[in-house]
Amino acid sequence: MWFTSSYSNGAGGECVECAMTERGALVRDSKRRGGPVVAVRAQAWSSFIRAVCSGER
Repeated sequence: MWFTSSYSNGAGGECVECAMTERGALVRDSKRRGGPVVAVRAQAWSSFIRAVCSGER
């Protein structure tokens, strides 16, 4: 099931949608739902989320 970022405001800005899978996550542009999808493995996704939550750049 796809979900949008909690920072999405619906005003047509740059937003992404994510879907969790058994192997990790899928990421796509919310404005191009039929467009390309990036698959991210679970370990990489966890590292990314951890970095975002801690404010790393």
